[in-house]
Amino acid sequence: QVQLVESGGGLVQPGGSLRLSCAASGFAFSRYDMSWYRQAPGKERELVARISSLGGGTNYADSVKGRFTITRDNPKNTVYLQMNSLKPEDTAVYYCNVRVALKPYWGQGTQVTVSS
Repeated sequence: QVQLVESGGGLVQPGGSLRLSCAASGFAFSRYDMSWYRQAPGKERELVARISSLGGGTNYADSVKGRFTITRDNPKNTVYLQMNSLKPEDTAVYYCNVRVALKPYWGQGTQVTVSS
C-alpha cells in the first residue's frame, strides 16, 4: 500500500531554515509527480510545491517562491522541501502528497513552527 512518511519539522526562528523529507513506498515513485502541501490552524490546506516525476519541472506557491526548493531522489524514493528565510506565516503542518490512479495519498504531516 502507498505510504508517505514526513520528517524534519520543528521549531525555528524567523529567517532560519529547515529541510523536510518524505519517504515513499508502495508505488513506483519515479513515475509520479510529488507535492508538498501545508495547513495552518483555521486555514485550508494549500499547495506549496510540486515536482515532476523525473525532477525536471517544479512549481511553487507565490508565497514561497525564491525561498523554498523542492527536490527528489528517485533511487531513494524520497522527496525533499528545503525551506529558507522562514517567516512566522510559514507555520503549519506540512504534508507530502501523491496521486496514484486518481486517488490522493497523504502522509501524517510534520509540524513546522516559525517563532522567536
